[in-house]
Amino acid sequence: MDHRVREREDECREALLRGDAEERQVTVTACCRSLWRRVFEESKKLWVIVGPAIFTRSTNYSMNVIMQAFAGHLGDLELASVSFACTVLVGFNYGIMLGMASALETLCGQAFGAKKFHMMGVYMQRSWIILFICALLLLPLYFVAEDVLLLTGQPPEVAAMAGRVAIWFIPLHFSFAFLFPLQQFLQCQLKNSVVAITSAAALCFHIAITWLFFSWLQLGLAGVALALSISWWLTTLMLFAYVTCGGCPDTWHGFSVEAFAGIWEFVKLSSASGVMLCLEHWYYRILIVLTGNLNDTAVAADALTI
Repeated sequence: MDHRVREREDECREALLRGDAEERQVTVTACCRSLWRRVFEESKKLWVIVGPAIFTRSTNYSMNVIMQAFAGHLGDLELASVSFACTVLVGFNYGIMLGMASALETLCGQAFGAKKFHMMGVYMQRSWIILFICALLLLPLYFVAEDVLLLTGQPPEVAAMAGRVAIWFIPLHFSFAFLFPLQQFLQCQLKNSVVAITSAAALCFHIAITWLFFSWLQLGLAGVALALSISWWLTTLMLFAYVTCGGCPDTWHGFSVEAFAGIWEFVKLSSASGVMLCLEHWYYRILIVLTGNLNDTAVAADALTI
């Protein structure tokens, strides 16, 4: 394809040099059409990859928005508490673990390019191990969430309610350790559409189960937080089932003890990736924390969250 494009460009240059004005105009028009055709073809290839990725990220954020929208019907204090628990605490851990999982994208991309397909499954299992250990190390933050928020200057009533809600986000916290490597693993194989489809299914399920817990079972904040955790775990289980049930025959050969080899080198790479990416996610979280120093914190946090 590149050889034919270069030949076409050489023909255009030669025609411009030897032709008259009318021939040059025709040649320029043909070259422009050829350029736009190539741009269109490359754009189609690009959107096949980035389109599902954009949709996936949008649906993931939409589940958080839906959860906060339902919480807003309970009152200003409830919405502010969920915002602090989900956006600040969970968002803090989200940034760290997503950054650490991004190291898998580099390794899987190299293995895919080198046609060492079986190593992609090994790398994913290694990432599961490291992120699960990281999730365990970050777990105490959910039990001391109230004290942490008080130290940052949040009002006692907001910190107390956010601390209670944070406990219900623990299942969501552990889903990150398995979901992020699965997504990176599939995206490196250009299986973005699979991730997008499962995300869409989880979003529809999330809307239904949140309404069920909130409107019918009357579970309040605990219900909307638990519904979010269940929806994220549903996405994780669907992707895991796809990978292990034959969706990736070349890259998944089952669980292997080889995943425990080279853990320390993987930790160093994951830690560096985590630091680079988590700072990006913390900027907005810092703004939410700063609202604790404003008058009428609940209203200020609600407005900034919306």
